[in-house]
Amino acid sequence: MNYFITAIHTDSGKTLVSAIVTEMLEANYWKPIQSGEPKDTDAVKRLVSNSKTQYFKEAYFLKTPASPHASAIIDGVQIDLSQIVLPDSTSDLVIEGAGGVLVPLNDKDMVIDIAGQIDCEVVLVSNLYLGSINHTLLTYELLKSRGLKVKGLIFNGQSNPESERIIELYTGLKVLLRIDQEEVIDQEVVKKYAAQLKENW
Repeated sequence: MNYFITAIHTDSGKTLVSAIVTEMLEANYWKPIQSGEPKDTDAVKRLVSNSKTQYFKEAYFLKTPASPHASAIIDGVQIDLSQIVLPDSTSDLVIEGAGGVLVPLNDKDMVIDIAGQIDCEVVLVSNLYLGSINHTLLTYELLKSRGLKVKGLIFNGQSNPESERIIELYTGLKVLLRIDQEEVIDQEVVKKYAAQLKENW
C-alpha cells in the first residue's frame, strides 16, 4: 500500500510523521520533490532504525528552499507531473509531500495532483496553532472533493484538546496518533510513537 503524508502547513511535521510511519510499517520511503537542503530523505534515514527500509531518489531535487514552482524557475527546471512516477517498491511505500496540498509545482499542477495520480491513502498531519482548525478542515474538504481516501489524522505538537475535538467532530476522521512537543527527536522517540501508531493503524 502507498501512504501519502501531507499536512496543513509547511512546518507541521510531515518528515517526523513520515519517519514514524516508515518505522512502524518497515516501509520504503520516497520524497518526490525536494526543495533545498538538508534533504528530508536524509532526516528520515537518521530517524528510522529498522534495516528493511529502502530510500528512493527524488523525482526532482531543487536547490532553492522555496515553493517547488519558484525553486524550479530559479533552477531552470520545468516540473512535469508525468515524470513523477512511483518507484518500484516491493513493500509499503511512504510518500512525503512538499508543504501543503495546494503548494504549486508549476502553473497548472499542485502537490495534491501527485497524490491524485497514484493509488494511495492520505495521512493528514495537523499541528495546533491559532487558525489550524480552519486550515485542517479546508485541507480535508479539498482531499475529499478530489476523491482521495484519508486514512486519518495525526496531531503534532502541543496539545489543544478543544481544537482536536472539533477537528475530529467536523472531519469524522480517526485520530491515528498524537505527538507531544518533544525536546529531542531521535530514533528512540520515533520507535516510541511507531509503537503507539501501530495500535491505532
